[in-house]
Amino acid sequence: MIRRLASVALAGLIVSGAVAAGTNLLSDAAIQGRQLAQQILEQWPANDLTNKGVLDIRAGGNHFQVPVTCKTIVTVGTWRSIYEANLTNRTVVLFVIHAATQPNTYFYDSNFTGQVPILGDIPLLGHRFPSPQLSGAAVMSPFAGSDFWIGDLGLEFFHWPGQTILKHEMRRGRACQVLESTNPDPTPAGYSRVVSWIDNETLGIVQAEAYDAKGDLLKEFYPKSFKKVNGQWELQEMEIRNDQTGSRTRLEFDLNKRD
Repeated sequence: MIRRLASVALAGLIVSGAVAAGTNLLSDAAIQGRQLAQQILEQWPANDLTNKGVLDIRAGGNHFQVPVTCKTIVTVGTWRSIYEANLTNRTVVLFVIHAATQPNTYFYDSNFTGQVPILGDIPLLGHRFPSPQLSGAAVMSPFAGSDFWIGDLGLEFFHWPGQTILKHEMRRGRACQVLESTNPDPTPAGYSRVVSWIDNETLGIVQAEAYDAKGDLLKEFYPKSFKKVNGQWELQEMEIRNDQTGSRTRLEFDLNKRD
């Protein structure tokens, strides 16, 4: 989720432009929900950024850690997230491209053999990144064997057309708006809806719950700690738990280590 998962986790995101279209047919709660989702997605990162950390994974009685590097690159009209996970025998790389008037674009390679771009070295994905663009159910697949799905890292659920404010309440000591994001075409293994507690002051995610196609609770997301770096709060630790498998992944950043 990286100040995108930094307010959930590194950056900010963007919605396609037609939020106001057809709002006369929506309830006040739905209109307000779309407006809130748009505000969240318009929180673009101000600068290029690199964070290093680990994915701490517990699943099926096993416990292992995967080094991860998360990069944010800001360009004219877009910003890009690059997630690089170094497994023992291979490198996994995810590119997410965010544009002002377009949905997210995802490219994923589970066995990347090229040179992962450094800040400022923007790849022309059609020529330098060998994997095809992901879409549909493929976006809802694990990143590097963790409980974070590719769509989680892109905050894909804020792009769904169904966005509704359910209520206002305190959660984890913060005043929040409770936003329900509804998937118009859920896959059997994907999310049907996501409920997020959005901090009124920062618009960061305080907590989120994802439900499967049957409406049962599937995952819980918890930003655990933040640290102030150069006058800005950044995500230091975030946890995601799968309530159906019992697995858990914690994303931990060492904010003292920067490229």
